[in-house]
Amino acid sequence: MSAYKNHKDLLVFQKAYAISLQIYKESKSFPKEEKFAITDQLRRASTSICANIAEGYGRQLASKPDFKRFLIIAKGSCQEVTVWIDYCKDLSFIDKKTAEAWENEYTEISKMLYALIQKQ
Repeated sequence: MSAYKNHKDLLVFQKAYAISLQIYKESKSFPKEEKFAITDQLRRASTSICANIAEGYGRQLASKPDFKRFLIIAKGSCQEVTVWIDYCKDLSFIDKKTAEAWENEYTEISKMLYALIQKQ
């Protein structure tokens, strides 16, 4: 079991949670017709990163491989988010500066997840 008390102590979780909140707030201004399309997909992908880190962390006591598996899923969701960010930028839902900032953040989160995966 990790030296951390819970998943919220992991810096990668903190970063993923913070950016997912930003995305959630920013996406409130997206076109209404996108509510169940791009908006929903972007929100789900960004929040699933946090959820998978938390679920994997919770399962590691019973199964260390489960933690690694959930981290791998979270890493995949990082890649998915970047696709939705591209759509949002190209459809002018967000500006280029916001898209670059979000993509940079998810690149860093992905690297952090990779490092954590390697430790498992």
